Amino acid sequence: MPKISVIVPVYQAEKFLRDCVESVRQQTFSDWELLLVDDGCTDGSPVICDELAQTDDRIRVFHKEKNSGVSETRNVGLDHARGTCIAFLDSDDRYEPRCLETLWDLRERAGADTAACAHLNLWADGSETPEPVLPAGVYDADAIREKIVCPLLGDRLAQPVFNGFIWRYLFSAEIFDKLHLRYEGAYLEDELFLMEYFCNARRLAVTEEPLYRYLQNPASATHKYMKDFQQVFGRFMERKEDLAARYDLTPDRPQWRENSNWAGLLIAIGNEYAPGNPKTLRQRQETIRALCQRPDMAHAIQTLTPVGMSRNKQLAARLVRGGHFWLLSQLYRIKNRI
Repeated sequence: MPKISVIVPVYQAEKFLRDCVESVRQQTFSDWELLLVDDGCTDGSPVICDELAQTDDRIRVFHKEKNSGVSETRNVGLDHARGTCIAFLDSDDRYEPRCLETLWDLRERAGADTAACAHLNLWADGSETPEPVLPAGVYDADAIREKIVCPLLGDRLAQPVFNGFIWRYLFSAEIFDKLHLRYEGAYLEDELFLMEYFCNARRLAVTEEPLYRYLQNPASATHKYMKDFQQVFGRFMERKEDLAARYDLTPDRPQWRENSNWAGLLIAIGNEYAPGNPKTLRQRQETIRALCQRPDMAHAIQTLTPVGMSRNKQLAARLVRGGHFWLLSQLYRIKNRI
């Protein structure tokens, strides 16, 4: 039984996949298995997966007949993982050579169930910027709740927003098994996954060493127009409500609903004016007006004034609060050159 299972969801990744897998094979820590889950790819990725598996018996491949998204794809990996710990790696990203060794040793020395590292953001111009999870140290359950769970619950506006990146962690398979924790949804799924996991984690060891190389990919799902975003967000809020109730989180962030709805509204606005939306500018404007009139959004707009956001989001929030939807449309028309 391997110590670490690394799960890689694969979709149309032929350009990056070999480098991604090689970053695992070059790890200074050798007791791992690599699960490549082909999410119904139509490019050369399935063949590459099979070829790579033939070169190393620690690599296992699972082929799905139809594309169903990253959540279900990761779940296939979780269903077949045999490791004591679970790590995630995206197919267009890479590990630093000492990533798994550092996280495993950090976890062992601290007597922790979970370890975390910083990562490097890789930009199109070739620059790299490090981004920490938390300051280096060991966090108990109370600190985990305050530093991770509560920010994910209700601190979604002021910068810096705590990012729900799952690939920065070495997780306990035992906690996954106890909760039968799995992914749901095509967007924002990482935030809820992390919230529930860390409501059950007891000890987290953190290093500020950037051990994960994250490609800022403009072709990723987070940069595309989602025609069903409002339905996706509605389901996200239902699940968040359930987590808040089960783990009694609301007293820690009494305005988490308003904060989360504001964050969702601003994402919805950006999504509505994204370049792939076939609606006219007027139709987009009316969609946003109707969204702002929904009881949950209207309550958030009336009762919470967002602060600490980026200048563009701050301006968008002011226009929304003032009901200036035509000006909001012009702002995004200029920004996105619609």
